[in-house]
Amino acid sequence: MPKVLAEGKTIYCEQRSNLRKILLQNSIHLYNDGAKVINCRGIGSCGTCAVKVEGEVSAANWRDRARRSLPPHSPTTDLRLACQTQVLGDVKVTKFDGFWGQGSRIVWTSKG
Repeated sequence: MPKVLAEGKTIYCEQRSNLRKILLQNSIHLYNDGAKVINCRGIGSCGTCAVKVEGEVSAANWRDRARRSLPPHSPTTDLRLACQTQVLGDVKVTKFDGFWGQGSRIVWTSKG
């Protein structure tokens, strides 16, 4: 059973679980500022659930790649959209600042 480390919490989930759903179900603060209210609810169009993921996850699908190719995101960063990411093994998650999570300042890490 994969382990997700995020915001100082250890969460166990089924393999192939959706990362966004796992984080939200466990009260992880996935969205910054107004994105808590204004987001696409997991369809991959807004980009506000962007996080850095270290570990075994699904390859980026076309929605993830397409949204991250548009400003303020960049396809050269190592961010992923949590809503389009499946957990395949143990992962560590980091959230950055900015409305879309695209900033350079860490909001929280796997350790808290």
